[in-house]
Amino acid sequence: PTLERLAAGPHQVAAVVTHPDRPRGRGRLPTPTAIKAAAGRLGAPVLEPESLDTRELRAGLRALDAELLCVVAFSILPPAVVELPRLGAVNLHPSMLPRYRGAAPINWAIIRGERRTGITTFRLSARVDAGDILLQRPVQIGPDETAGQLEARLAVVGAELMQQTLDGLAAGTLTPTPQPAGRSTRAPKLTKDDARLDWTRPAPALRNLVRGTNPVPGAHTTWRGALLKVHRAEVVADAGGVGVPPGTVVEATPRSGLVVAAGDGALCLCEVQPEGGTTMAAGAFLLGHPVCIGERLRAHA
Repeated sequence: PTLERLAAGPHQVAAVVTHPDRPRGRGRLPTPTAIKAAAGRLGAPVLEPESLDTRELRAGLRALDAELLCVVAFSILPPAVVELPRLGAVNLHPSMLPRYRGAAPINWAIIRGERRTGITTFRLSARVDAGDILLQRPVQIGPDETAGQLEARLAVVGAELMQQTLDGLAAGTLTPTPQPAGRSTRAPKLTKDDARLDWTRPAPALRNLVRGTNPVPGAHTTWRGALLKVHRAEVVADAGGVGVPPGTVVEATPRSGLVVAAGDGALCLCEVQPEGGTTMAAGAFLLGHPVCIGERLRAHA
């Protein structure tokens, strides 16, 4: 979205830098990145360095004589690259910095139950996500929104904010503002272990984890020794099985769904994916995989 917005605006896109084609899919065929495909449609030149810290890349960027680098969802740039353009580099980050610095700000905002996040444009500096802020825009998080849905929505908002940032820099009307000291929070890259459903936690926290790890890496639990991913879940207020151990199945019918006791309350697993299978509604899963009340779902095999 950012590339398309900038290409349609008054500023010239000199080139697009992206990763080289990588093997993807079952056939493991070399596939271009989405940004490369978009650049092709727009007629923008593409640079595909294997490494960002090479003389060849610096020479290629220098030859473009670009005034500014716009960085969106890309690797950390070496200082020698950031310093090439006259105006440096501007990064688009999906949070209200200094909150949620790191690789997974959208996921962690949902996992931690935030109701609001935002978009920030800022100047790249030596410290990751710590440069001076240019523009920010707050964005509400929907009560049922997943990380994937929020990312798609923020991408559109971010494209508009990047356009406004470039307009302001070109006009000389933007004043960079240092990030407030001592207010940063971290949003590190998600691991598979981060997405593990710990049934001793409260049901609302588990639901947030499901939303925040959808679509990847996908919240998961263990059922009969096999991995069971949970793509959608709801908190159940009046489930049976009060006093049973966390992780115990308290309801399991195609009508009621698969309801599991948590440390506080219960969680209905509405959409699941058995190991080696496809994503399906809990009712369809239960028709093909009978689950007994009293069975335990566990955090680990």
